[in-house]
Amino acid sequence: MMSELNPFIKIRRDLHQIPEIGLLEYKTHAYLMTYIATLPQERLEIIEWKTAILVRVRGTVGEKTIGWRTDIDGLPVSEETGLPFKSTHPNQMHACGHDVHMSIALGLLTYFSNHPGRDHLVFLFQPAEENASGGKLLYDEGVLDTWMPNEFYALHVQPNLKVGQIGTKIGTLFAGTCTIQANFTGKSGHAAYPHEANDMIVAASQFVSQIQTIVSRNVDPIEGAVVTLGTFHAGTTGNIISGKASLTGTIRTLTPEMSHLMQERVKQVARGIELSYQCEVELILEQGGYYPVVNTEKETTTLIDFMKHHPKVAFIPAPTAMTGEDFGYLLDKIPGTMFWLGVDSPYGLHHSKMNPSEEAIPFAIDVLKDFFKMKLN
Repeated sequence: MMSELNPFIKIRRDLHQIPEIGLLEYKTHAYLMTYIATLPQERLEIIEWKTAILVRVRGTVGEKTIGWRTDIDGLPVSEETGLPFKSTHPNQMHACGHDVHMSIALGLLTYFSNHPGRDHLVFLFQPAEENASGGKLLYDEGVLDTWMPNEFYALHVQPNLKVGQIGTKIGTLFAGTCTIQANFTGKSGHAAYPHEANDMIVAASQFVSQIQTIVSRNVDPIEGAVVTLGTFHAGTTGNIISGKASLTGTIRTLTPEMSHLMQERVKQVARGIELSYQCEVELILEQGGYYPVVNTEKETTTLIDFMKHHPKVAFIPAPTAMTGEDFGYLLDKIPGTMFWLGVDSPYGLHHSKMNPSEEAIPFAIDVLKDFFKMKLN
């Protein structure tokens, strides 16, 4: 079976066992470097920055540079797939498919290290997509300056699409995101004497309730936005009024302007809670590099036309999704495009049982090999 024989499926299984959180991808970095060292080195050049790896395949003429980005970090998720090659790192998992992304990138790098094109091809193995907008860190530190791509491309696995399906669109593919952290400070006390305390579970709960009205009463329904609070921590036991509470969440919007509006409304709600409950609310809003992923027209049209005419590909026009991706920061600086790759998993992204079909790996390598051969020559 292909899943037992294909070397890049084996690589995916190796990488799946060693997921690591952003900027701590030491084993992953070492694995990638060890593999890259086995390739023909005549046309390879390498730059390392923290756990990132930038590899250039020098073209025979080198009039321009095409970039391919893959993310390398995992998530703080405890894996429940039961796979024989499941994660060996407690509470860490490749639940977003970055192991698949890396395997595809290594497949492409392997081919082009043996068959360089006319132009340069740069591979970015990027850390910290999930937690620290690694793309922004690399760009702002000037890591890409030596081999700045003229065009940049990337993919993301999509569990809801079948293997063989590829989807994208011109314009905004993914939303921009902004993290929310709110820390509430009041006064703890005995449960029997609430008048002598200042209950932060009540205050934080009101914040949660009021946040839910921001989208429904401040955002044009045609445009859309999302605000979600994913954690709520407070208290130590049932008979003590908690003087502290903390929440974390996310804002997702399709434009920077809408993100600014949402952030301002969250700030106003926080100030209202402070006045109403006579407490202190520390509010931290951080967008970092998680800009909307906006696919540029020229590059995306070329990719769509190619995919529509490739005999192995079933192209699917993709709707805009509220998924966040720090590739949006790079596309804000460099023309390019991102697309969905079907992996046909019954469980979705970030789920503890997410299990992409491995047949998508050799499929993607074959199709993208053809795409970049066209682009580089």
